[in-house]
Amino acid sequence: MSLKAGIVGLPNVGKSTLFNAITKKNILAANYPFATIDPNVGVVTVPDSRLAFLEELYLPKNTVPTTFEFTDIAGLVQGASKGEGLGNKFLSHIREVDAIVEVVRCFIDENIIHVSGNVDPIRDIEIINVELVLSDLEIIENRLEKITKKAATTKEKETILEFETLSKCKNALEKNIPIRNIELTEEEKLIIKNFSFITAKPMIYVANVNEEDAVLGENKYVKMVREYAEKEQASVITMCAKMESELSELEESEKKAFLEEIGITYSGLDKLIFATYDLLGLETFFTVGKDECRAWTFQKGMNAKKCAGLIHSDIERGFIKAEIMKYNDLEELKDEKKVQENGKLYIEGKDYLMQDGDIVYFRFNV
Repeated sequence: MSLKAGIVGLPNVGKSTLFNAITKKNILAANYPFATIDPNVGVVTVPDSRLAFLEELYLPKNTVPTTFEFTDIAGLVQGASKGEGLGNKFLSHIREVDAIVEVVRCFIDENIIHVSGNVDPIRDIEIINVELVLSDLEIIENRLEKITKKAATTKEKETILEFETLSKCKNALEKNIPIRNIELTEEEKLIIKNFSFITAKPMIYVANVNEEDAVLGENKYVKMVREYAEKEQASVITMCAKMESELSELEESEKKAFLEEIGITYSGLDKLIFATYDLLGLETFFTVGKDECRAWTFQKGMNAKKCAGLIHSDIERGFIKAEIMKYNDLEELKDEKKVQENGKLYIEGKDYLMQDGDIVYFRFNV
């Protein structure tokens, strides 16, 4: 599954520095607005100790972790929805992602210019969020202009439902309520899906702090972001983008040793990847063998047949059954035969709902 999150924020909040850490790519991270003109896309691996265990057990020729895309989108400014800065272009890029990671500056550094003159995370969040709301409102108003008359005179259920759904969204947006926080029926969700509304996308706030606060704890700015996010039922990840960028240059063993030394289990970057993965309702199943051990991303609630299609459409088309071991069982017994002898190899049909950590062999015939 190709899934991606878009990194947004005001200029000079640390977006490109964070993106450097995420992808280990050396994109331009300049100290002035609009240093990032085209959206940069990077693929990251999702940290998973289970895959390391499977690799050690099977000694495959190839090991393939599951991946996730992050897109660095240029800094938005007030008036972006009306074309200020490089606004409209980048708002269209945000529509193409599955989740939004909004970076918020929560540190003071006189050497790094703030586009608004001083540090105020709530003001910064609201500048971005208002632009996203206005952008969605414009799309809704344009569409309602086209269908209002027809909705008033027709008996077509689809047109009436679209009119009512968009009107419901419009009313919420005018109160500064994002679409993701509106209660919608399954039918209404299908209606809005076609519009790729930005405020319908799930969001995580990244509170970008300095090195000291990343180690010692949160500062007053982070607390403000958390209080704001709670009202939106959004998550907050605290990290120091500068530190993460420096960590990304280290070998894995050096990185681990450094984190242990400062008393941190996971880097901020790992936490962000985990949180984004969870935000989108993603889980992992595995295929194993001497040729390859591989992690596959799937959406919670997908059945075995649909998951087979993630590997190849022929496997989905000719699906017969799925032979499944649970990761915890294999980790405990450390041998496939012992798993089978203990009655823990399960034969499942096409409607079986895949679970996180399933190790699967699909049987098929085409």
